[in-house]
Amino acid sequence: MTAHASSSSSVNPFKQPKAVFAVAFACVVSFMGIGLVDPILPAISDQLNASPSQVTLLFTSYLVVTAVAMLITGWVSSRVGAKRTLIAGLALIVVFAALAGTSGSIGGIVGFRAGWGIGNALFIATSLAVIVASASGGFVGAIILYETALGVGIAVGPLLGGVLGEISWRGPFFGVAVLMAIALIATAVLVEPMPLPARKTGLSEPLKALRHRGLLTMSLTALCYNWAFFTVLGYAPFPMGLGAIQLGLVFTGWGALVALFAVFGAPRLQARLGIAKTLYANLALFALTVLAIAIWTDHPAVLIVCVIVAGVFIGVNNTVTTQAVMTVSPVDRGVASAAYGFVRFIGGGLAPFAAGKLVEAFNVHVPFYIGAGALVLGIVILSTAHGLLGQAERLQAEQVVPDGTAAPEAATATAPSLLPVEHDAAVASDAAKGAIVAAVDGSPLAERVADAAGRLSTINGRTVYVVHAEEAVVTGVSATEGEDLESALAAVREHLERLTARGIPAVGHVLRHAIGHGDVGRLIAEHAEAAGARAIVVGAPTHGGLSTLMDASAGQELMRHATCDIVLINPRSAEVGAAA
Repeated sequence: MTAHASSSSSVNPFKQPKAVFAVAFACVVSFMGIGLVDPILPAISDQLNASPSQVTLLFTSYLVVTAVAMLITGWVSSRVGAKRTLIAGLALIVVFAALAGTSGSIGGIVGFRAGWGIGNALFIATSLAVIVASASGGFVGAIILYETALGVGIAVGPLLGGVLGEISWRGPFFGVAVLMAIALIATAVLVEPMPLPARKTGLSEPLKALRHRGLLTMSLTALCYNWAFFTVLGYAPFPMGLGAIQLGLVFTGWGALVALFAVFGAPRLQARLGIAKTLYANLALFALTVLAIAIWTDHPAVLIVCVIVAGVFIGVNNTVTTQAVMTVSPVDRGVASAAYGFVRFIGGGLAPFAAGKLVEAFNVHVPFYIGAGALVLGIVILSTAHGLLGQAERLQAEQVVPDGTAAPEAATATAPSLLPVEHDAAVASDAAKGAIVAAVDGSPLAERVADAAGRLSTINGRTVYVVHAEEAVVTGVSATEGEDLESALAAVREHLERLTARGIPAVGHVLRHAIGHGDVGRLIAEHAEAAGARAIVVGAPTHGGLSTLMDASAGQELMRHATCDIVLINPRSAEVGAAA
């Protein structure tokens, strides 16, 4: 996939098959579960005569079980397939959410939330991969749709919990069960079975992956961060003294900021500051915010403002920390994501229960002081891997090398590389004349980009270098390898056949293991420079709104690093020749 500009501009990312929307709807409901119970925590405590520490077990059982289940999700999905794993996860969520709504004791709800956690782990592990595989709105369209579902779910969950919780604390549980049942039926009917992966994931692979210092260090940093995150999320509702709807509005504001800064803020900060500096600054600012909560816990106005503002730092950290894990990890992204999820969710699960016990033993300020201290500890842990993280970032910034060549000792297993595409008709002319690079993806505009590059190449008999970037998908909650290699190779071969049939010398490459939109633009520019390119031909974004913002980093990095001319193909133009 290339220049993301081309995909998002030529195909509406929200014009997708019904199967994609079925899974996206399920994603919205799943992500609602993060903040859904916040507005009803005080009501459950009052009506079931449970202490706050007992009620916080709703988070603990859910997240700890999710953490442990993350260790087996890859093993399950690689044997039964993504669709079956997805359906199993949805079914478990429906059953256990409904049972939680019927429960008459705090112990029963806590137990049913644990079952819900198993379903959540299975769902998280496969939903992104299914959307990417099923989307027809282009690869970027799949990412946009998933990130949109994540944002809507996080933002709307607390509001739905507050509205239904005002009727009864049972309402949010029944509401999730009904909505997820709809998603389950739609997914079972509309989503096509996906082929099993070529390699089955071993049961112990996630734990073995934690032997790698970089992955372990980032996971422990995330554990500290999640301790503070879920201390705020799990216990802050109690001292606010608000009703269900008011709490729902507070945490909707929090969720909206989480979503906005995860999707838009984090990529921009990371592009400007780099992973390490962004994490240090973000953790420090979050620590100060939690410290303010600790000092003024008994001042509701200050507490409410600080909780909402914390959404900024949580959103940035979710995305950038996951990005850092994928940067330093030497294992498959699915395995790295499972190992990382296991460690961080353990921290998130234990924190709310510990907060309740600390309040009972001391006072309401103590758990938040400890939360701020956990963030400081996270900064210290992160600093122990500063050199490794910087080394990984430099590796990502280096020029790509042909696939299969010996990687530097510092390289990870997922370092960017160029894979030549074999094709009988693909021949290069005199490279000294300068190449024309066609940056293509799987969208309809890609053909026009390649044709325009072919027209330019005929002026002085230059070679067309067709480059297709196989980008990994990394979000704040999950990661997957994204587009499969065979699809990328087939797309490049089609362009080569069409160009060589017109007598235009052409060669093709697949750019592998690019992480993030900015990486794609930069690596294409560097490949063009290495090839002595006279011009890079890409598609130009024209749609406003979300897709353009998502593609901004790719375009900016391409413009920043390119040393040759850049030719933009307008999706709205009727004639390729005019654009060329």
